[in-house]
This record gives sequence, C-alpha cells and structure tokens, in this order.
Amino acid sequence: MIGSFGELGLPASLLDELTRLGYEEPTPIQTAAIPPLLAGSDLLGQAATGTGKTAAFALPMLVGLGERSTRARPAALILVPTRELAMQVSEAVHRYGRGLGVRVVPIYGGQHIGRQLDTLRRGVDVVVATPGRALDHIARGTLKLDDITTVVLDEADEMLDMGFAEDIEAILAQTPPQRQTVLFSATMPARINQIARRHLTDPVRIELGRTPSESAENLLVRQVAYVVRRAHKPAALGRILDVEAPEAAIVFCRTRNEVDELSDQLNGRGYRAEALHGGMDQSQRDKAMGRLKSGTADLLVATDVAARGLDIDQLSHVINYDVPSAPEAYIHRIGRVGRAGREGVAITLAEPREHRLMKNIERVTKQRFEIEKVPTIADMRAKRMELLRGSIRELLIEDESEIAESYRVVVESLSDEFDPMEIAMAAVRLAHINDVDDVDPVEIPDAELRPAGGGAKAKGQKKYERGPKGKRGGGAGMVRLWMSMGRNQGLRPKDVVGAIAGESGIAGRAIGSIEISGTFSLVEIPEDSVEQVIRSMKGAKIRGKSVTVRRDRA
Repeated sequence: MIGSFGELGLPASLLDELTRLGYEEPTPIQTAAIPPLLAGSDLLGQAATGTGKTAAFALPMLVGLGERSTRARPAALILVPTRELAMQVSEAVHRYGRGLGVRVVPIYGGQHIGRQLDTLRRGVDVVVATPGRALDHIARGTLKLDDITTVVLDEADEMLDMGFAEDIEAILAQTPPQRQTVLFSATMPARINQIARRHLTDPVRIELGRTPSESAENLLVRQVAYVVRRAHKPAALGRILDVEAPEAAIVFCRTRNEVDELSDQLNGRGYRAEALHGGMDQSQRDKAMGRLKSGTADLLVATDVAARGLDIDQLSHVINYDVPSAPEAYIHRIGRVGRAGREGVAITLAEPREHRLMKNIERVTKQRFEIEKVPTIADMRAKRMELLRGSIRELLIEDESEIAESYRVVVESLSDEFDPMEIAMAAVRLAHINDVDDVDPVEIPDAELRPAGGGAKAKGQKKYERGPKGKRGGGAGMVRLWMSMGRNQGLRPKDVVGAIAGESGIAGRAIGSIEISGTFSLVEIPEDSVEQVIRSMKGAKIRGKSVTVRRDRA
C-alpha cells in the first residue's frame, strides 16, 4: 500500500510544495491515477466529488509542464461545469505549481472578459474554463489550443447534464490529436462512454468510491451539519462546542497546517485542545493522547492519518471542520462514536459551495444531515444562564456548611433593606453579566448550501415568481425540476408554463418559481404532479427544440 506522495514518482519540487501545504498521504484516487498519468496514458476515472481528483490530475500535469514561465500559449486545458469549480481548481493548480512558476487562469462567465483577455494575452500555461466561455474565447481568437498537450474533463457528467455536450465536442476538435486526455465523472452513463470512445486512446480505467467498506446505518449517531462561510468557522465552532459541551471530541481537519492553526485558536478561546498530525514525533502524539484520556484536554484536533487506530472510550463527539474528502472517510470518522451501545454526535461544518459533497455522503450513508443554525448571541446567553442556574442549584442542594459564612453575612445585611427574592435576582444578574462578557458580540451571518448550477442564483440568472396575486407558488409540497433549455435558447417563463401546462394538463397557476439560466432552467412543480410532468414532457419541444426534463439533483 502506498503511504506517501514520494512513492508515486513525483519530483522533489512538487513533494516540497505538498509538504508545505500540509498534505500527508495520497487519497485512493491519487494513488491509482498519478502513476499512469505520469507515464503519459489517457485516463477514464469514476470517482465522487471530493475524493482528491484535482490533485490526481493536476500533479502529473504540472510534471509535464515543467518550468514554462515564458510560454505564450497554454499547454493544458481543464474544462469544468461551473464557475465555482473553475475558481476552486485554478486555485489548487496555482498552489501546487507555485514553485515551478506555472501560470494558470480561470475563465468563466460572470467575470469581466477584459481581465481574461489581458491575462491570456500575456501568456499562460494552464487554462481552467467553463465550456461556454472557452468557446467564446476560441471564437474571438484569444484562446489558441494548438500547443495543448493535456486536456482534462472534470465532472463530465455534470457538464453533459447542463447541456455542454456540443460545446465539449467543438473544443476538443480544436486541440491536437496527440494530446493526453483525462476524463473524470461521478457516474458513467452511456454518453460518457461515448465521449471516451471518441476522444480517449486506450485509457486506463479507474472506479473508486462506489461502496464503502463500513456502514453508517447501524451507528447510534446524531448527524448534524452547520452551513458556515469559511471566515466564520472558528467562531462558529466555538459556539457549537459551548452548546454541545462534549465530554471528549475529535475535530478533524484536512491538513497539518490547519490542525496547528485551529488548535491554537481554540486554546486562545479557552478550550483545552491538543494537536495531532503526521509532523509530530511519537512522544508528542503520546502526550496529546494522554491528556485527552486523562481529562486534562477535552478536544483533539487531528488529521485522518494521525488519528488512525484511535479508540477513545469517553469520546462523545466527532467534528468535521471541513466536509470529508470522501464518504468513506466520513463513515470511518463517525464510526469512532455510536458504537457498543454508546450514543454519539457527528457534527460537520460545511461551506455553502460544498453542497455536492454533502449529497454524496447522504447518498452513501442513506441518512440525511440535520441542518441546524449556528447558535446566535441570544442562544449563547441563554445557554450561559442555564449553566448558571444548574451551578446554583448544585450549590443549594449541598450541605449548608459548604456555603461560606461570609456570603450569609452579605445577604443578611441586605435583607433589612431589600426582599430576599430581589437580593437573589441581583446576585444572579451580576453573575450572569460577568459570565457573558466573553461571548462573541458579533453575530455569525446565516448561510445556505449552494447547489452547483442551481440553488444560489448566478449572475445573469433570472428568477420569476408565480402563483396567485404574485405570491410564490413554491415552498412546501413543491419539487424542483431541471430543464435542458435556458436563456441562450430564447426561453421565456411563459414558454415553460405553456409547455408544462399544455403537455401535462396541470393548471398553469399551480407551477411555482421559474429560474432561467443561460443553458438550463429550474421550475417548481407540485410534488404529486412530478411524475406526470416528467412523463408527459418526454419527446416534447419548446420553441421548436427538444427538451429534457428531470428532477433537479440539488
């Protein structure tokens, strides 16, 4: 079994960068994909989002590029379905290739094209693009693909679902036939295999992440998620810990750098946290574990690698500071609680863009997350009041001799002037004020999961509200459908309503909100009419064009 990136044949320059970034060992998809890609093979990979695909194709690609800082035309092209993924992949490639001086640019709709034109004119090595914007630049003559040696199709099934099949074919036709082609997809429908047959040459096939070796169905674990923007994660975690008050907890982070930073932040907020990662020697690890088991510490902040084999009897909570890179990792983590009849809690802090990662975990575990709101300032003060009440009650039921006589003197001296109830209320108020002084005075803003291609409204996407007297027709009892037409095909709200009402027979006023994007649309339908609408729209045309309608995957 490969236990380090060094065993994969990567050069020292990349290994040093991975160490600096805190990466400890390759994921399964990286172990399987990097060697054949370094050897120059085409690759067809099936792996879920979040399994480490970006590093799997980016690291071999960077090896092939070498130091090319003066090259005018790009040598690598990565096609992705959404602008969010374009930015994410571009940032990752930049981090990995920083030591090589590799220049990377993301190009996508919604960003001023002038900035992209300037960057392309100066020369780049790697282009990360959405298909529509890539074609736009090709048509303008600002994106030349003659020198491309590597093409990556990332999340190919998502691109096909969004109607980019023709765009992908047109783009690939502009690249040299001798290129290396890499295709990653979470699913392998017939259309993906057709693209692979046309554009990949004798590809290495990899299938990972389909069935976990462990099951989460029989674990006694309450699985909770909080949606938090990254900047607010430390504060949100602190509040969640205050409310949950775990007996002992492991907080999982992706990298050793994140472990060190977070453990320092938690200790600065008054928690007793110990760090555990691969950069520590055995004596340091033993001390950290000893403090947790003895109760000297109540939090262990760790990477997956460092926490392997840990079995802590008093562990009550597992906290995913980031959504795990694969469902299997999530299941393995939460398996540390909820065993042998012990009930446990698994908490995940998800960023709005991590919608697909959450859905992958839910699909594999066959359980849904309880989405909860981050505790507010009022919630924290109420929690402190509850704890204060409990502390006073414990003191009152103790033997009277335990209460210092000096306190009795204070109360008796005041009782001549004030009612005993008022004295007690004033004392509680004073204690409560002192107790909440350290509550973060800034509210953490609410956030929601943002489905790729839906959910959060992208720039240029219009949302139309329908229903009686202008009220939204959606909400409870409504299901969202995805349609393979959008604004680029001239689609209008009345076209959507007319087609669905005409083909299925349901009343137009029963149709809920309609969101029209460039290449697709989303429409809300009463739940009891969904199958009827999907069935009746098969083979239907809108504005003379065939349309596909299915349940939205969000």
